[in-house]
Amino acid sequence: MKSFDALLAESVERHGHLCAGQVIGVRMAMLGCRLVGIDDPKAPHLRKKLIVYVEIDRCATDAIESVTGCRMGKRSLKFKDFGINAATFVNLDTRVAYRIVSTETSRDAAKEFAPGEDNPRRQQLEGYKRMPDDLLFDVQRVGVNLPEWEMPGPPRRHAVCSRCGQMVRDGRETHLGNETVCRPCAGESYFYPMDDPEDGAYGHPLKEMRA
Repeated sequence: MKSFDALLAESVERHGHLCAGQVIGVRMAMLGCRLVGIDDPKAPHLRKKLIVYVEIDRCATDAIESVTGCRMGKRSLKFKDFGINAATFVNLDTRVAYRIVSTETSRDAAKEFAPGEDNPRRQQLEGYKRMPDDLLFDVQRVGVNLPEWEMPGPPRRHAVCSRCGQMVRDGRETHLGNETVCRPCAGESYFYPMDDPEDGAYGHPLKEMRA
């Protein structure tokens, strides 16, 4: 694996700016890979050996993606919307897994490792770079349930929603009584319909694009 400085530079270039979350994410990814025995996750023979679960949609997640090469599109990066600055690293060969959580106490401890910095932002950045892993993170060995349809590769399971007819892949369907339905039809949608696109005030977007 490359040095911390090289990995941080790559991550910042992808993310767009340097921040404390980038430092935490790079260090978290380096530690996670080391704990599960994957030295270089981007090496051709190791690219399909690692799955990472991230628990927050913030800067550290971009850094973890940059360091590990794991991607949602490759099904090697999984998002669990817990709002916790944490990630779990799983070696698919050995099933060894570790969950790493950024400690809340590290924010105050950062100043001890950057005494020459007066700017709080710079103090946090430099402190996170320098403090030892056991102050920056809480680490726990865990087990992770990985059903066959969670694995990288082509879909191993398909279902058709009995209400809208949409194909649902990878075991994401749900059941209402005897019905197999997609999650939007089950009431778990993040969106809601506006006016009827044929008759409503908003018109039909695809027809308007063709016009």
